Amino acid sequence: MSAPADTALSHRARSLLRAVRVGRAVLICGCQPHLLVDGLHVCDMDTLTLAGLIGPTIPGQVGMRVLARLTDAGTRALEMTA
Repeated sequence: MSAPADTALSHRARSLLRAVRVGRAVLICGCQPHLLVDGLHVCDMDTLTLAGLIGPTIPGQVGMRVLARLTDAGTRALEMTA
């Protein structure tokens, strides 16, 4: 699933995508991954993973923390708002 091209990202979402891009974010694997930036839980931004903008760098087991990465769609979305 990918985010529609006409969907505007909030300032917060863009900031989170930039944090993922520079390696400051991890995902806690599960059926709905949870995002952490600088070790802090990010509430209500699971939509970034559900929209296909971020994902894990490697497959992980439930509860495992893995580095988050921008997907191709996430990179495009961030470039469109620059």
